Amino acid sequence: MFKTLKNDLPASIVVFFVALPLCLGIALASGAPLFSGLIAGIIGGVVVGALSGSKIGVSGPAAGLAAIVLTAIGTLGGYQNFLVAVVLGGIIQIVFGLLKAGIIGYYFPSSVIKGMLTGIGIIIILKQIPHFFGYDAEPEGADSFLETSGENTFSAILNITDNITMGSMVIGLIGLAILLLWDKVLSKKGKIFQIIQGPLVAVVLGIIFYVVTQGSNLGIAQTHLVSVPIPEDLDSFIGQFSFPNFTAITNPQVWIVAFTIALVASLETLLCVEATDKIDPNKNVTPTNRELLAQGTGNIISGLIGGLPITQVIVRSSANIQSGGRSKMSAIIHGFLLLISVILIPKLLNMIPLSVLAAILLIVGYKLAKPGLFKKMYDMGWKQFVPFVVTVAGIVFIDLLWGIGLGLLVGIVVILIKSYQNSHFLHIEDKSNGKHKIKMTFAEEVTFFNKGAILKELDSLPKDTYLELDVRKTRYLDNDIIEILEDFAFKAKERNIDIQLISERGTVENPDSFIEFFKLRPKSA
Repeated sequence: MFKTLKNDLPASIVVFFVALPLCLGIALASGAPLFSGLIAGIIGGVVVGALSGSKIGVSGPAAGLAAIVLTAIGTLGGYQNFLVAVVLGGIIQIVFGLLKAGIIGYYFPSSVIKGMLTGIGIIIILKQIPHFFGYDAEPEGADSFLETSGENTFSAILNITDNITMGSMVIGLIGLAILLLWDKVLSKKGKIFQIIQGPLVAVVLGIIFYVVTQGSNLGIAQTHLVSVPIPEDLDSFIGQFSFPNFTAITNPQVWIVAFTIALVASLETLLCVEATDKIDPNKNVTPTNRELLAQGTGNIISGLIGGLPITQVIVRSSANIQSGGRSKMSAIIHGFLLLISVILIPKLLNMIPLSVLAAILLIVGYKLAKPGLFKKMYDMGWKQFVPFVVTVAGIVFIDLLWGIGLGLLVGIVVILIKSYQNSHFLHIEDKSNGKHKIKMTFAEEVTFFNKGAILKELDSLPKDTYLELDVRKTRYLDNDIIEILEDFAFKAKERNIDIQLISERGTVENPDSFIEFFKLRPKSA
């Protein structure tokens, strides 16, 4: 991990600035103490980051659980009773991991995962536009279409003109200009601009702007700044921690909430793992069962000391990837930065304008939802495009879980229409005879339902293997499987695995790109 510290340290600072307002905003939206969001962020970074097998995933409190938490606190009769459900939810997640339930993540089609990434990117942009102009009626980190303020995503944007905070808008524009200049120009000019990240410069300028403009027309009120709880002494700091009331463990409602938290948190985590691995430039594959064990441990500890439920979160994870994070050290350091900053410099943190942090998130959102992806998905055909668009629409107009559910439902319908289940989708033949020589034969129909088994077989191949991949009988090869082969070819070079692709168009040794190769295949009905 320490070999890539020069990449991970700058990335961790960016993730810290992204995570800070989200931790506080999600706690506010959940009806929980603000400090509980910070606890979850710290545990998600330090504990889950250390235990996880993901190199670039970042965990913390998730907006998708905010509505569940808000309802549960009221139903269970207080926050301390709710913490019992968080601890039990973590234990259930560990059971999920031991039962190898992590394979569920492989059963979500690529089009839905890409739709999730794009939808989250769009919702980040739409939700951050009001904050960018100093209209902070909705807490940071909220992702539901219907907002707690009584507005919705689009009406909040339309009401900006009557609620602009001039100082917030000015420093937001300056911050955005710095971020774009850093990303497009300066980062290519020298190593110093790669070590010192643009978001750090933007935040420092934001603090200076706040200090200099106090008392002027451009002055920014406290309601438009980060709001970290400031303890007066050690006792008041310790007093911010809450502890579970385990006498509530006999309440059946506590167990229902615990199972709900475990199920939703596990699902969000597995989806995020799939999405994060897909945008990882190094094509790392995260062990999903180990991830469930890490998340369960994190939730147990978070619940024991007063924190919100934890999941792996795509916003923080994508910010980590975009900033050049290479190993889990980035997630761990970001957790320590949260811990150290809330203890030592909470007053300084409370001088950061929310509009500057909104500018950082706007860049993150744009990189997740680039317009060109819509054309790319359209060109892949309706079987990929329809689930993709439905997922995006569901996330934007309802929320994350509804979007994923609708996209998956449409994806399943598409598969049922276009293919049939074939139990003999993959035939493995060991032709070693003293050498590592394996032959894989694909069947007529290979769909995203087969992702888990194919991934397992490819990952189990030893080094120095000669792989014969026979697709002569295959009439329908899902795009998800093609992407698996593309990613495997990248890793195969490191493991000295040679691939011979046998098709109706002939035999190819170590094809440069499986995606380009299969584009030339005649489209099946």
